[in-house]
Amino acid sequence: MRAALAAMVPPDPRHPTPSAEGGRPKALNMLGSFAHHPQLAHAFFTFNGHVMMATTLSLRQRELIILRTATLLKCPYEWAQHLVIGHDAGLTDKDIARIAFGPDAPSWDPLEEALLRAVDELVGGGAIAERTWQVLAEELDTRRLMDLIFTVGAYQTLAYMLRSLDLEMDDDLQQNGGGSST
Repeated sequence: MRAALAAMVPPDPRHPTPSAEGGRPKALNMLGSFAHHPQLAHAFFTFNGHVMMATTLSLRQRELIILRTATLLKCPYEWAQHLVIGHDAGLTDKDIARIAFGPDAPSWDPLEEALLRAVDELVGGGAIAERTWQVLAEELDTRRLMDLIFTVGAYQTLAYMLRSLDLEMDDDLQQNGGGSST
């Protein structure tokens, strides 16, 4: 598992490693589940390391996408873990409430509305609709568009695992706002 966890740090990170200091949630129940399959853990952590630390999206964009994915897939574990990370990325409590409501919530700028709509379309139908793609492509290059798609996919897969295993919420996640939008 040490090698698997080490794989989470990409060779050329663009963003800092999420802090584990100061009593922050550690997601030990999730990590313990991955310990049952170290080879899979290594592969997923390599992929997730890119999504978390090497993505071409901004941290705010990444967290909008992850929290919306957690909402749509009714995954309280994922939601609670990323509430903390979302706040670190500059999301306010108002932003977080609007993420749960979705792309039609008032006050999103056009890009953020399109990011959330893209998550809805990917989770709901497996592809980003042409109209949404056009809005996204006005501001995001091909690498950012790919990072959007793969971020949804990574957290959709993780939600499948967390929900299928009916993973119990860690105490530290409960203490850090483990309430759910789901």
